[in-house]
Amino acid sequence: MNELTRLIKEDMKPALGVTEPGAIAYAVASAREHVIGEVTRVRVSLNSGMYKNAYTCGIPNSSRFGNLYAAALGAIAADAKKGLQSLEDITKEDDMRAAKLVEDGLVEVVLDHIGSEITIDAEVESGQDCCIVHIRDSHTHISSIEKNGIRIYEESDEDGQMHSDKSVSAEDKEIHKYSLHDILEYVTAVPEEEISFIEEAFSMNMELLEEGMVSGCAVIAACLLEENGGKRISDDPLKTAQLLCNGAIEARVLGLSKPAMSITGSGAHGIIATMPLYAWQHVRGGEKDNAVLLRAAALSYLITMYIKEYSGRLSAFCGCGIAAGTGMACGLAYMRGADEETVARVIWNMASGLTGMICDGGNHGCTMKGIVAVDAAFRAVNLALSGVCIESIHGINGKTPEETMRHMGMIASPGMVETEKTIVEIMEQG
Repeated sequence: MNELTRLIKEDMKPALGVTEPGAIAYAVASAREHVIGEVTRVRVSLNSGMYKNAYTCGIPNSSRFGNLYAAALGAIAADAKKGLQSLEDITKEDDMRAAKLVEDGLVEVVLDHIGSEITIDAEVESGQDCCIVHIRDSHTHISSIEKNGIRIYEESDEDGQMHSDKSVSAEDKEIHKYSLHDILEYVTAVPEEEISFIEEAFSMNMELLEEGMVSGCAVIAACLLEENGGKRISDDPLKTAQLLCNGAIEARVLGLSKPAMSITGSGAHGIIATMPLYAWQHVRGGEKDNAVLLRAAALSYLITMYIKEYSGRLSAFCGCGIAAGTGMACGLAYMRGADEETVARVIWNMASGLTGMICDGGNHGCTMKGIVAVDAAFRAVNLALSGVCIESIHGINGKTPEETMRHMGMIASPGMVETEKTIVEIMEQG
């Protein structure tokens, strides 16, 4: 298996609802597994990205939203074995018990620090035990566990050496060993069967869209459906892309009960990276173009990952629109026959247009950001295919597409650290 195939396969994961509530519930549920007796206290410390993203978003199988209820459900009934789908089997009774835990003041969720790298410290107490689970770097990566003051688990590196911090600088990320040229060579040459697993993303995200359409809750999706002539697939690729992409995003942020296929730890990233490409194939392509769709999606995923590994997993800018939007735009250009120079022009156009869009958490507003990203991507590709782009001498554009993607990430981290602080303060005032 090609190394780039492995990177995609390891990063693609089903995620139920917005990823952050699922991760909070997973962390608390993992700690709960190590305590005996009824839970008497839950305390969760989060980095700003985690705290912000779960602050007002819906929770699957629950009538409630936000950090406190995600943590409470983790203590009551979440299944840690299911990872980011830990809330899949929550019942109404579980939801009521979790709400009681919150109402009794037994659940606390605090902002630990401003930072783009994921940190979750989930502490669960019973009358008999206390356990703390530490998650670092990705939503379900447990780095250590302490029970009653004793460390009972700490991950080890390949040489068996124990360590607490496995963080890697952005410059050392595996994806950054590759150039755009390398990625395009891979996308063109990789055997179709080696990337056929990507097909699951399209079917999963379409099922999520349908869940939203029948729920009666997805008001933006209803408007997009009307704009698309009442059809899921019309003869307009942009309107179809808007519906398939942002209808699925809306269903996700509302906390409906179907998972999205995530990339870089985000369901919305995964939806934006794939669904407009699926729309283009079904409007302008055909069944014979399935291999082209898979290759375009692989390109979209890899560009998304390339930018996100510079910005950090959770930051003050909208990685869904900026990173996944740029990845999707590159994939769309590929489906339309773009060469390497044209794909580079797409990246320059997207960097000049979207970079700086803020992330104010996982919430209904993500749907609007997705709408903007899809519009921008289609426009950036049309211009690039006409030989038009914002040249490398302007703004944050670099001399190369690789340098430009690094600059895009730098705008978020370290560039928007104070922005992140301000966003959280505004949200807390609400």
